[in-house]
Amino acid sequence: MRTAIVVGSGAGGATVARELQGAFDVTVLEAGRPFSGLELRQPSIQRLRDSRLLPDPRLIRVAFPPMRVHRTADMYVVNGIGVGGTTTMATGNGVRADGALRALGIDLDPEFDQIGKEIHLSTEHQARWHPTTRRLFAAFAELGLNPRPIPKLTTGGPSCRHCGRCVFGCPYGVKWDSRRYLDQALAGGARLVTGCRVTRLAVHGGRVSGVVSRGPLGGRAEHRADLVVLAAGGLGTPAILQRSGIACEPRLFVDPVLTVAARRSGAWQCNELEMPFVVQRDHYILSPYFDWLSFLVCPTWRHPAQDLVGIMIKLADEPGGTVDGARVRKTLTATDWRRLGEGVGLCVEILGRYGAEAEDVVLGAVNAGHPGGMLPLTCASAASFHDDRLPANVYVADASLFPEPLGNPPILTIIAMAKRIGRMLTGESLARPGRRRPATEPGFVS
Repeated sequence: MRTAIVVGSGAGGATVARELQGAFDVTVLEAGRPFSGLELRQPSIQRLRDSRLLPDPRLIRVAFPPMRVHRTADMYVVNGIGVGGTTTMATGNGVRADGALRALGIDLDPEFDQIGKEIHLSTEHQARWHPTTRRLFAAFAELGLNPRPIPKLTTGGPSCRHCGRCVFGCPYGVKWDSRRYLDQALAGGARLVTGCRVTRLAVHGGRVSGVVSRGPLGGRAEHRADLVVLAAGGLGTPAILQRSGIACEPRLFVDPVLTVAARRSGAWQCNELEMPFVVQRDHYILSPYFDWLSFLVCPTWRHPAQDLVGIMIKLADEPGGTVDGARVRKTLTATDWRRLGEGVGLCVEILGRYGAEAEDVVLGAVNAGHPGGMLPLTCASAASFHDDRLPANVYVADASLFPEPLGNPPILTIIAMAKRIGRMLTGESLARPGRRRPATEPGFVS
């Protein structure tokens, strides 16, 4: 049987491993360890904040190893490392964001339809929203912003407990993450190797024969395979390619987030489902969000967690940035800052309608968690999902492929792209549905 190595176990890696297993003998190489959620509860997190023992957000990994924070000139860039990648710390949003792919002629309707059969997407959480969320929804609606509940990727089992711990790992098994697909691949015979950081492609006789990795103690190892699929994420995959002598595009985007918050006694947004609804604007979205990173590191966020209410601005930033080894080089443009400023003004107005006083409004730390775009799909590669710079037996299946910044949650679309790549590599195809979806993006899968 042909062999395949998949680098990474997040949205792209777990999906493509699941699709390949059976047609290939699959090995998944993951740089991190099995995921374990943050055990600290709100009072302990607040005591950590008040102790000021966390002068640098990059030290968060001491308490929560799966979360890695990179510092750039303008912001903190966050990514997950461990089994399940960033999906374990995401807020589980089932948003379809394939507008730029459609513009290239890529139709992922069959893949999205298949995802809808495999993953339970639900807006049932709306029935249990906290009063703060309901009041915010009303304030958005009064301004004519057309707020819409976000379908959440769920396991289809117990109902959401609205504990506010989405980004720390769902403690109740409600939120779907890519470990579900990975477990299915492993059940089919795939193997998982953790603590295995892939550094570059292995080349023998002018052909890629696998990958080279380093273990936790620095030992070097070579893993051979007929096929290599890189799904190490928007930061990890470009670094591997560039160390292998394959240049990527200096078009890194990161979807920056700025949370505008206000003091409101007894809001308890910290115990609510993150991002329960969304408003789509030109170049950014708005959504209720308790920003735990800002709570930990921003001096202005010194109120008790239960007395803060926030609104996230998630920006589709102008592409332009690189990854140099472990270092992320990315700055926001004047246009990015202008658009963030526009979003801040709108958030202040919404919070005012909610009942907050202008003097109680504070800004969070600019942070980002959706890196991608450094090996973007083009008209030339749209049909094959294979860039000419890549060796014939090497594919990429993560956010590096996005041709444009999203300003929207990417997980659902990454899964759809990875499904397409896996099915192409196995020679399998999905029947196209008879119903055509309107080309307005982004949207929701129901």
